[in-house]
Amino acid sequence: MLIRMNRWLVLFCLINIFTATARKTDEAFRVLQRVSKQSSVPVKLELKKGVGNMYYEYSVKDGILHLKGSDNVSLCRGFYDYVKTHRLGMYTWSGNNIRLPEELPAASSVRVESPFRNHYYFNVCTYGYTMPYWDWARWEQEIDWMALHGINMPLALVGYEAILARVWQKMGLTEEEINSYFVGPAHLPWMRMGNVSGIDGPLNPDWHAGQLALQHKILDRMRALGMKPICPGFPGFIPEAFKRIYPDLHIVETHWGGAFHNWMISPTEPLFAKISEAFIKEWEKEFGKCDYYLVDSFNEMDIPFPEKGNPARYEMAASYGEKVYSSIKRANKDAVWVMQGWMFGYQRHIWDYETLGALVSRVPDDKMLLLDLAVDYNRHFWHSEVNWEYYKGFYNKQWVYSVIPNMGGKTGMTGVLDFYANGHLEALSSSNRGNLVAHGLAPEGIENNEVLYELVTDAGWSDHRMDVRDWLKQYSINRYGKAPAQLMKAWDYLLKSVYGTFTDHPRFNWQFRPGLVKNGSINISDDYFKGLESFVAASEELKDSPYYLTDLCEMTAHYLGSKAEILTRQIDQEYLLGDTLQAHFLQSRFETFMLGMDRILSQHPTLRLDRWVSFASKAARTEAQRKQYEMNARRIVTVWGPPVDDYSARMWSGLVGSYYLGRWKEYYKGRDSGKSADLSSWERKWVEENRVYKKWNSDFDLIDFSRKMIGLSQDISSADLLLNRPAMIGTWSLARNSSKDLLFNIPARMLVGLNGVSLECLKGKGDIEVTGLVLEADGKVIYSSSDRVLSDEGILNLKLEIPANVTANNGCVLKLKIKSSTDSAAGIVICVNKKQS
Repeated sequence: MLIRMNRWLVLFCLINIFTATARKTDEAFRVLQRVSKQSSVPVKLELKKGVGNMYYEYSVKDGILHLKGSDNVSLCRGFYDYVKTHRLGMYTWSGNNIRLPEELPAASSVRVESPFRNHYYFNVCTYGYTMPYWDWARWEQEIDWMALHGINMPLALVGYEAILARVWQKMGLTEEEINSYFVGPAHLPWMRMGNVSGIDGPLNPDWHAGQLALQHKILDRMRALGMKPICPGFPGFIPEAFKRIYPDLHIVETHWGGAFHNWMISPTEPLFAKISEAFIKEWEKEFGKCDYYLVDSFNEMDIPFPEKGNPARYEMAASYGEKVYSSIKRANKDAVWVMQGWMFGYQRHIWDYETLGALVSRVPDDKMLLLDLAVDYNRHFWHSEVNWEYYKGFYNKQWVYSVIPNMGGKTGMTGVLDFYANGHLEALSSSNRGNLVAHGLAPEGIENNEVLYELVTDAGWSDHRMDVRDWLKQYSINRYGKAPAQLMKAWDYLLKSVYGTFTDHPRFNWQFRPGLVKNGSINISDDYFKGLESFVAASEELKDSPYYLTDLCEMTAHYLGSKAEILTRQIDQEYLLGDTLQAHFLQSRFETFMLGMDRILSQHPTLRLDRWVSFASKAARTEAQRKQYEMNARRIVTVWGPPVDDYSARMWSGLVGSYYLGRWKEYYKGRDSGKSADLSSWERKWVEENRVYKKWNSDFDLIDFSRKMIGLSQDISSADLLLNRPAMIGTWSLARNSSKDLLFNIPARMLVGLNGVSLECLKGKGDIEVTGLVLEADGKVIYSSSDRVLSDEGILNLKLEIPANVTANNGCVLKLKIKSSTDSAAGIVICVNKKQS
């Protein structure tokens, strides 16, 4: 009897152990159910926690996929690795074609250990450029994407304002004072970083309640999967209304981008620690304990420290860091302070080795996590020493190797794929790797360039060099079902052009305000066109693949967008030379290509303005909110705030045909009438009033349409441009005895080595003079002159004396006052590099 009872006891214990194990892996199993679209997934999951890096093992026995992993995310990653290795599909933003066969392909035991303890994801700006109005259904898809791609350390910033509002109300601010300070949802990231205020606000209790409910679902799911979410802390930015309660409070007005501002209190103010501690306690009261808090006080801004070399600078920096960390510690003694590192490369003239070292010197090594966001910028744009070398392992603080594959959610293709596959190996092998704990990616906007994200997330789980072309073949088979020769030919050409070069802001020239930019920044070359043509030519073999048809929409749009760019330059040339009849003919072709883009992108699952705006509409609970949110959604993807430079540059159906084409048509009307079009008013009206987008008939053959549109554009070539100068930034024209203020955008990449500009007169005679010149970078004047300079035989050379170490993120603007003393004249403006001068 005793033996029998013991047997039942052992069996009971085993059942409970298996049940407990199953409960621990339930969330991973539910991910696999959703992505495989089947309730019964032939898989056995087992957690085997280790003390080191993330890992997974898989094998197939008796038709069942056996998965072991260090956590639920590793289990999901192991499943996805098995799926892709055995060519069973892919899960991305634009689609999911994972299909498990009745009998799983055999697999002997495979073990993969990540070179990293954690895998990081998101940028503060992603919450503005992509996710401001997402609902839970879209968030659930994204968390599934994270789990499959091995991400376990995402930023989780939803609900920040709701908690902040509670804290500030308890301190005496009124609901009106608080919510009028808050900006529209799409602009919240920049308010959180102290860059902006007053755009498309106020917020309201409905918004706060919805965000709190949403964040509960997000954090619950992340934690159930074993993720380590990084939550927001208090960085010091407050409404000016706090002066009502604290009349003696010292508030500094912050400035950003030349047109925006906010208000900040120093960590040395007692109120800073009071708000910080209260915020974290209120956050954890609502959402539970958090291990990581993001606090960024100096994003793209000057710092209030004395000059370099002054001991007071380093003492002040150390005191700042100490007080920020202490305010976090008082609320949660176990929490880690997380800080973005964009400024480490972008503003190294401010954040030298000694200054950053001082800032973090009084924070325990294991209580600080530095996000080295932009290694790709160090390597391919700034061409500077990578941060872990410059800062010598980040002073033994924990740090994250990361790249920024996208700025603003731009759709243009760019990125050195070989670097994204293998760049992290340099950090892993460096003697200055220090306490490298994570691999990550920090895109400002997602749902673009999917090949790049698939590659980066695969690379983060690899400790050996990857062959990109072999990887692309496997990628293509999973995505399209096969990789025919014509498709691989397309990849080869793209690797020589857009996916073999790095552009920090890939934009077509028609995505800027007309008249400012002649050359876009996308690497439009013969190889680029051949790559896109080869992709379309693969349609005969790939026509039955839904993923291929999706990508065909995008690739055709890229092709037409590039031809449209050439057309704008040809049109400008005809106006300059006086042939308005030819200019009008080319305008009709330009409109055909723009509408062609708009039509084919209407069939894409994500690249559509109506989809973007619908998220905003659904987030509203009243008609007034709907109008506010829709306006805010349109603003962020066009003029941004007060008109800047069309930063977000989306190639979306509805945006191409309504906003970009509409603005160019308005511009051309002005050229024909001889009166400058008021594009600023047109833009503002489109953002604030437009609620109707063209609905395209979906009943057409995508392949046939793509082939016809590409055939129509074959004769358009930049070789036909008389004004085809690589450094040309614009054209100008003057009536007889007239003057004009000119504005030209200079790509940020051209700032390095810029020594001057040259105005060449191509039409007309007489003296041309410049009476004023201003050069701005990111809204700040970096050079100005009021000297009067006269042309010499139709050429006018202007020297620029640019301070050393000046950088620009968004771009530069050149402003000229030009005058013609006799005949009407027209010409071009060319940048002059120091090496050429």
